[in-house]
Amino acid sequence: MINEKLKQLRKEKGVSQKEISSAIGITLSAYSNYEQGIREPSIDIIIKLCKYFKVSADYLIGLED
Repeated sequence: MINEKLKQLRKEKGVSQKEISSAIGITLSAYSNYEQGIREPSIDIIIKLCKYFKVSADYLIGLED
């Protein structure tokens, strides 16, 4: 799921949840909820995450490896 991809990408990039949340303009708690699988990001946030991590939306949501 998307939460596992987010954790993996963040660890590969070597950044904190705070850095990502700040870079894409959301709260730390919102981003943390995405990684924990508590909430699903909106399409707008998915787009921002894809641009931040330089991955496709298909990759992020698990349609491709």
